[in-house]
This record gives sequence, C-alpha cells and structure tokens, in this order.
Amino acid sequence: MIKKFTCLLFLVIAVSCKTKDEKPNILFILADDLGYSDLSCMGSSYYETPNIDAIANNGMVFTNGYAGCQVCSPSRATLMTGQFTARHGITDWIGAPAGEDWRTKKRFSKVLPAEYKHHMDTSTITLPMALKDAGYSTFFAGKWHLGDVGYSPEDYGFDINKGGYHRGSPAGGYFSPFNNPKLENKEKGENLSMRLAKETVGFMKASKDKPFLAYLSFYAVHGPIQTNKEKWNKYRNKAEENGIPEKGFEEGYFLPMRKYQDNPVYGGLVETMDDAVGLVLEALKQNDLDKNTIVIFTSDNGGVTSGDNYSTNCLPLKGGKGYQWEGGIRIPYIVNVPWMNHQGKKSHIPVVGSDFFPTILDLAGLPLQPQAHIDGKSILPVLKGYNIEERPLYWHYPHYGNQGGRPVSMMRKGDWKLIHYWGDGHDELYNLTQDIHEDSNLALSQSKRTQEMIEALMNWLNEVGAKYPSPDPLYDYKKEQVAISKKKASMFKFHERLRKDMLRKDWKPNKAWWGSLPTDD
Repeated sequence: MIKKFTCLLFLVIAVSCKTKDEKPNILFILADDLGYSDLSCMGSSYYETPNIDAIANNGMVFTNGYAGCQVCSPSRATLMTGQFTARHGITDWIGAPAGEDWRTKKRFSKVLPAEYKHHMDTSTITLPMALKDAGYSTFFAGKWHLGDVGYSPEDYGFDINKGGYHRGSPAGGYFSPFNNPKLENKEKGENLSMRLAKETVGFMKASKDKPFLAYLSFYAVHGPIQTNKEKWNKYRNKAEENGIPEKGFEEGYFLPMRKYQDNPVYGGLVETMDDAVGLVLEALKQNDLDKNTIVIFTSDNGGVTSGDNYSTNCLPLKGGKGYQWEGGIRIPYIVNVPWMNHQGKKSHIPVVGSDFFPTILDLAGLPLQPQAHIDGKSILPVLKGYNIEERPLYWHYPHYGNQGGRPVSMMRKGDWKLIHYWGDGHDELYNLTQDIHEDSNLALSQSKRTQEMIEALMNWLNEVGAKYPSPDPLYDYKKEQVAISKKKASMFKFHERLRKDMLRKDWKPNKAWWGSLPTDD
C-alpha cells in the first residue's frame, strides 16, 4: 500500500513539474471600435456581455488601459510591434488620404495631414514572429488592415490566416456571403463573428499538443452595424424600458455626437460578438486548455460616438473613435492569467497596447526583445501585484479623423494629459484623476507643467523621426466654416431620424435583415 502511494505521489509531482515547465497558450481577442464603456463589466447597463465579463471577473482589469491610437491601423501596428505610432510610421488608417490628396474630402482644412506608411516594415520583428521562433503555432482570424498583398498576416509571422486582408470593414457585412478573399463561404446567412470564433476553435483543437497564439481579431463592432431581428428587438425593448429621450445627439466640433447607449442594432452586434467569445472560451474548457491559456481582451480604439454609424456613447469619457479625448484612446484592457487568480482585481496604472508584446513574452518565460518592442513595457509586475515606474505615454495622430478629430500629438504622464493641436498650435492640459471628462483645460494655470510636457513631447517626436502636418497654402477660413456648418446641419437631421426609425416597433432594415433571414421571411 505504501509502495503504491509513493508511486502515485511521484507521478503527481512529475505531472506538476511538466505543467510548470509547459509554455502557456495565448488567446488574444481584439474587438474593433469597441468603446471603454461598451461592456457590462465596464459600466454599461444597456449592452449585455456575460462572456467577456467572465474574462474580466477571472482576470485583471486595467481601468487606465489605452489603445495605441484613436483609429485602427496605427493601433493594430502598435499591438504587433510594441512601438508607438510615430515610431512605426503608420499614423492613420491605411487608405486615408494625406498631403494634398486630403483636399478631395472638401473639408478646406488649415493643415494638410502628414504622409504615413501603408504597411509595417518587413524587417520588423512582430509578436507572432517572436512566438513562432520560440516554437509556437500562430493563427490569425478576422480583421487585419495592416497592408495588402505581400504585407498580410502570413508575412508577419502567422502560420494560418482566416479572413485577414487589406479591408478595414466587413465587405459583405456580418452575414454570409462575406465577400472576403481569405474566408470561404460555408453557410448562407452565417454570422461573421461566430464564423471567426469557429475557425479559432478549430485551430486550438488542432494545436493542443503545441503552444499556440490564437489571435482572434473581430471585424465587430465596426460598421456597417448589423444584427438579426431577435437581437434588435431585445435591445429596442431595453431602450424603451429605459426611456427614449426626444433628442439623441449633441453638437461636436465637426459632426453630431451620440448622447446615449440606445442603438438596438449596435446592441445586437455587441452581444453577438460576446456570444462568439463565449464559444471560444467554452472550447478552452472542453479541450482542457483553460488552465494553461492566457486570455487577453482589448479594443483597437474607442467607440464610435460620431461619424461612421454613430453607434454608441463612451461616458464617462469624452468623445470617441477618431478623437483626441479619452473616449478615443481609452479602451477595455483585460488580462486573465489563469494561475494568478486575480478574480476581477482592478489596476489603475496607465498601460498601453505596446505593452502586450513584452508582457506576453514575459508570461511565456521567453527573453524580452527591447530593440523590437522598444515602446512597450512588460506589465507582469503589475499582474503580480507590484507597481511599475511611472513613464510617459505618447500618441501621434497628425491627421483629421472621419469622426471629427483633429491633428494632434498627446502625452500622458501620471495623472496629467497634454494635447497639442497642430492646426493652430494651442495646447490643452487635463488632470484625468480629477477631470476624466476633460472639461477644465489647465494649460494656462499650470503653465510650467504644460511647458515641461510640451518639451518632452516634442523632443520625443523629433527623436523618433515623426512626420508632421503642413500648412495648406490654399486654406480658406470661410470655406472651412461653411463646410462644417453644412455637415453638422445635414448630419443632425439624418441621424436623429435614423435613430428614431431604428427604435420603432415595426422597423426593419430590409426584408432579410441583412441576409440573416431567408429571403422569403
């Protein structure tokens, strides 16, 4: 009996040692255009996201988590490279006009947006490359938007690519046929988010015996926003129960801004993405992968309060996607390391998208590559319950956003955030701990701090070779103001009408609900 017990004890110890030495799997889930408060675990009382909430409840939530940029391509490049936008050079969404081409937008702007790179340098060491070199299988599903042929996921370290190409939005919408050259159609009316989740599950099952990186990059919740009839009806009823205000928009700098979370189509789109996350999480459990898989959930930029589909509101933050305020760059930032048992603990230390690269290497027990992820810092100490040294975070967006944002560079250090506007050269300074909505500009009253931060920001931009906007010699102030006024007036009327239409009991977008129903329904 003693001999059997001793053998069993040695067997348990041997298995434990093997598990300890085993490299962890990485499931990296990236939402598109999902705002800071677009999850129920982040404060929304309208959207329902139980599966993403479960990641937060089991992991650590970073309340000061930031995207690399207020728009998608730059932020996505930051995740891949561990570098801030001014350094890697992709400073606007790939395809946006720059330089004199900006005039085709007929905004009559004061400056011409800076030129920018349209793909990552081929010499760049990316996160999937680093993991692949360490023996990981690497998989990508969903939105790429970091380059065309020759600059696809496969060219930057991913073994498998399902659905990633140069487009930034789902060309065929959220129901099959997807019109995606990297994703075949299987079932008519199949939901895109669920399909990407199924592809991810298939990869994880096939890779059980080898450490893997599964990078699930949803197209959701980017426009065009679509959902099925059942989910629309659920969120329409929720909006009615909450009380539907007469006016749903307020004035922004260039476009109206949505005041409330009451868009039933967007609500359904968010929940469907959450359903897809649930499918993947359940597969981890069913395949005994959950105990050794790090799950990360984040977004590429803030929610769309203005422009695009005017989908959501990011309160208590100001603005949203494309904007220089917190609503444009502060996002859900959740890390679940199963053996750390964080159980929903919150950290208020500022962290950013570039930090994921070194943190994942650290968690996997791999050597850091500081010359690659030069702007990222491993936040493993924070996950272990320690502080990290205060450091400056930088953003550089020398462009005009489709949503109304302006050419800016920004810096955050500690509680303080500086915004420098390239159009007229003025600065804004906010204490984010005291003024999260950025209402009180303290640039004049805190002139010494403002000047110190400006100098630090400009020195850093020059050091990394940042490109800047240039004055447009054809600038006409009156034309610009007329263009802004016309845009505001027309957009207000259109979107107020569309909002009310979507909340009618008999509303339907078309006969087949964007292809989610049979055409004879």
